[in-house]
Amino acid sequence: MSALTPPTTASADALPPDVAVEAARISAASFAALESKIAYLGDEDRQLLGSAYRFADRVHLGQMRKNGEPYITHPIAVASQCADWKLDTPALIAALLHDAMEDCDVTKSDLAEQFGSTVSELVDGLTKLDKLQFDNREENQAESFRKMLLAMARDVRVILIKLADRTHNMRTLGDMPRRKWERISTETLEVYAPIAHRLGLNQTYRELQDLAFRHLMPWRYSVLSKAIQRAHQRRRDLIQNVQRELETALVGAGLTASVIAREKTLYSIYRKMDEKRLSFAQVNDLYGLRVIVSSVASCYFALGLLHQIYKPVPGRFKDYIAIPKINGYQALHTTLIGPAHVNMEVQIRTEQMDIVAESGVAAHWLYKVSGGASKDDLGSQWLQSLLDIQQETRDPTEFLDNVKGDLIPDAVYVFTPKGQIMALPNGATVVDFAYAIHSSVGDHTVAAKVNGEQVPLRSELSNGDVVEIVTAPVSSPNPAWLGFVRTGRARSKIRHYLKTLAQNESAGLGEKMLAQALRSEGLAQLPADDDAQSQDIWEKLLRFTGNRTREELMADIGLGKRVASIVANRLASLLQAQGVKPDALMLTRERFTEHEKLSQGAVVLDGSDNAAIKYATCCRPIPGDPVVGYLGRGEGLVVHTADCTVARRLRHKDAERFITVEWSDESTRTFPVGVAVTVSNGKGVLARLAAALTNADADIVHMGMADESARDAAEMRFILGVRNTAHLDAVLRLVRRTPSVLRAARIKPAASA
Repeated sequence: MSALTPPTTASADALPPDVAVEAARISAASFAALESKIAYLGDEDRQLLGSAYRFADRVHLGQMRKNGEPYITHPIAVASQCADWKLDTPALIAALLHDAMEDCDVTKSDLAEQFGSTVSELVDGLTKLDKLQFDNREENQAESFRKMLLAMARDVRVILIKLADRTHNMRTLGDMPRRKWERISTETLEVYAPIAHRLGLNQTYRELQDLAFRHLMPWRYSVLSKAIQRAHQRRRDLIQNVQRELETALVGAGLTASVIAREKTLYSIYRKMDEKRLSFAQVNDLYGLRVIVSSVASCYFALGLLHQIYKPVPGRFKDYIAIPKINGYQALHTTLIGPAHVNMEVQIRTEQMDIVAESGVAAHWLYKVSGGASKDDLGSQWLQSLLDIQQETRDPTEFLDNVKGDLIPDAVYVFTPKGQIMALPNGATVVDFAYAIHSSVGDHTVAAKVNGEQVPLRSELSNGDVVEIVTAPVSSPNPAWLGFVRTGRARSKIRHYLKTLAQNESAGLGEKMLAQALRSEGLAQLPADDDAQSQDIWEKLLRFTGNRTREELMADIGLGKRVASIVANRLASLLQAQGVKPDALMLTRERFTEHEKLSQGAVVLDGSDNAAIKYATCCRPIPGDPVVGYLGRGEGLVVHTADCTVARRLRHKDAERFITVEWSDESTRTFPVGVAVTVSNGKGVLARLAAALTNADADIVHMGMADESARDAAEMRFILGVRNTAHLDAVLRLVRRTPSVLRAARIKPAASA
């Protein structure tokens, strides 16, 4: 929302006469400017808009903008921008009243009573959009962003009004204190300009970028602006001559065409110079031409004529008519080598394409022509995807992370084996493609082929690729996929699956831990929930812990949010109240027998993938090591070696969070372990050492070595994959027998603590 001085409660009579007269004059003049833009509305709608203006003028009375103008000038400017897009009457009224609920103590019911529920819902959606403060906590910023996108997904008019609001604020940003320029300009570049582009509002997108650039880097903006002005004066005649020559050729060929000269925006020129490390003199495509013709067939005919007049630059032709951009943009792009070897980018499109190119989703209201742009065609899939992501991502920071990647305008266009075109963000992988087809395809992906050849799942896609996904019912999402997927949809689906899996695994771990703790209370097993008496016990226990279901309670215990011994103590009290007596022998054995594996509730470690059990990297436990289990707060069970110094410190602070764990007789995988090897410097040492490790059947997970070339000896540090302590001992014996090896030993916990 726009910056303003603190609202006052002054009435018109309380204002000095000259101020009141000036305020009335400015307000009247502003509304007159709006009235000239709403001729497309009917008489009844214009009268309703007039009453909305009077209402807004009354509630904002006494509020002033930073430049001293009455605050009502801002809502008028926002409504005028919306009128340029030919938005409907409810949207224009909401634009006039977009600050009323936030700044003027107007309620939603007040607006609904006067202007209807549609207007009140739009204003309410805008009011909930908290100002994005980059100096606030990240969670607050993410929550504000999430609210804005969800309001937009429900009704696209919300974001159109918001973009009009932001555009006017950026136009008047010079009136704000300079210390606020960077924050407001940064959020405009990172949030609002990408949204405008994603919805096809290219004119607004370019203006927001240039205004943000102007205030974010004023010196660079000024220097670049002057350089462009000088270049324009030098080449103005050249561009005008080319424009006339092309227009004459097109009309002479029987086409109804107009040729419009245009310049690249300052920000796009600066970004090109910055990304490609170019000087201004090296940017040779400052100018462009837009050719507007009457039909799609004329676009291709015009392209052929232009290529006959001027040579095209190889590799710079793009057909966005056959394959539109993901925001609905359509045109033919080509770059011509003009007179004096000046490159000129030419866009060829129909009048209808031109409307969509500049107005995007607003074209739905701007020109309701048969077969024209529709709000259902432009950006609707992305808007729907926001709701899908929200359903699976309740955390606002995660939601922000998932969505931001989808705001990047560049795209690649790929094909399914049946020839269907799919648009994905630039850098998307085959896993993104799989999730774009359907979430079940993505979840069960095992392999992929691109253009008939097998490729890794992390392979990035290029324009024109034909992608085939191979699935298997037993396959499931891999956490490693989160490291390379590009789309918000894929990221949210993978995270949702992993969270669900972690919840189930944590519940299983929590049940084992509660059973173990209950045995310490002398009770052999958890009560069932298949009879009324047991259900009553569980309901009372859930009221005590604050959980909604038994599964949620077990998951909380498994994640360390609840202490199993406390819950078990309460459960034992409830069972005793029902007449269940503790077993005296079990009570004695469980409480006073230390580290004897008598408890059936002990957690067994076999190394299988389990989101609720983690192995500490400080000591890297492996089967055969004496181990202890620490129930971290919210992170599940963390396994340490018994002599780990980190575990000792934790036991000193949180002894009640340690539980009994034991290794399975058969492990399902290898475990990482740190090994330090000291060697004599010389040629071939690393090769011989790697061969010895391979012969010992040890996987080299990681290897590090400091620069010790000037010394006689050097230390190499490995992380090896081994099955157990016996396997590690065999590996170390073989390594020690290797020529040039002076010492080899496991990295002890104390050394890594």
